Amino acid sequence: MLPNAPSTSTLARLQQALTLWTLMCAVTWLVGWWPVSRAWALTGFFMATLGYAIVLAMEFALLPHVARDDPAPRATLAQLVAAWAREVVMAFRVFVWRQPFRWRLMPDQMSGDRVAGRHGVVLVHGFVCNRGFWTPWLRRLHAQGRAYAAVNLEPVFGSIDGYVSLVQEAVARVRQATGLPPVLVCHSMGGLVARAWLRTQSGEPGVAHVITLGSPHAGTWLARWSHFTNGRQMRQDSAWIQALREEWTPAQAPRFTCWYSNCDNIVMPPSTATLPGADNRLLEGAAHVDLAFRAPVIAHTENLLERLDQAAVSPRVP
Repeated sequence: MLPNAPSTSTLARLQQALTLWTLMCAVTWLVGWWPVSRAWALTGFFMATLGYAIVLAMEFALLPHVARDDPAPRATLAQLVAAWAREVVMAFRVFVWRQPFRWRLMPDQMSGDRVAGRHGVVLVHGFVCNRGFWTPWLRRLHAQGRAYAAVNLEPVFGSIDGYVSLVQEAVARVRQATGLPPVLVCHSMGGLVARAWLRTQSGEPGVAHVITLGSPHAGTWLARWSHFTNGRQMRQDSAWIQALREEWTPAQAPRFTCWYSNCDNIVMPPSTATLPGADNRLLEGAAHVDLAFRAPVIAHTENLLERLDQAAVSPRVP
């Protein structure tokens, strides 16, 4: 009996507590200062609720310096400002609403009239995320009648290698439901998790294709500040990244599509999100979280699934 979809999320509980605590502090400040100074009341309220926008702005300010020698097109000031504005909105949706409170909204789908004989999808989120990250994707896959499984990578700050069994279980469930190897769609650290899983597979990999969205395949400059296990593994000079690079072969390249952006505020410089010989696709102006929800990314994935479906049935056609 294969394991079911995740039923608990430590990260969801942490983000629920953080969201509610922040809101309580902001409202307390607003109510307490309103009779004294409306300006101070509103300043404190918005600093508490939108302070993360300042942190994001600092990341975007660092990007031109970190990416100055990168071969990707240099982001313009207009692109950076627009990407920051979109990321402020996307970060709120993901980290304040979807992941804490809506992560169980769309259960994994393994049955239905159109599931069998069509490629399913396994979705693998990134650092400090859970399956709620993928809610818009899950809605679309559900409406299309495809099998899908979205994992929760826990423990949240554990080793990337420790997540391999979670991917294996999800792949097995989707393959059992469809009769076909699934497509892996991976955001950020999720792309490294997929590669860590692939190196444990002997013979023909049990996956039709791997799509990575802003994944730090060569590490990321920002990870130098992290002291968590998976954060240290994502440093550009980490032994873990070096080992993964040495294990990469040209034979793996056709199985990968890597989306990256010149406005990625987390995975920098931009070209660290590419792989040699893979189908590397630049989407200019997209920030790190925003990249996963851009229309070209979703459309390309859905077109790929349709092509794979057609290829799977074509040998049976007389």
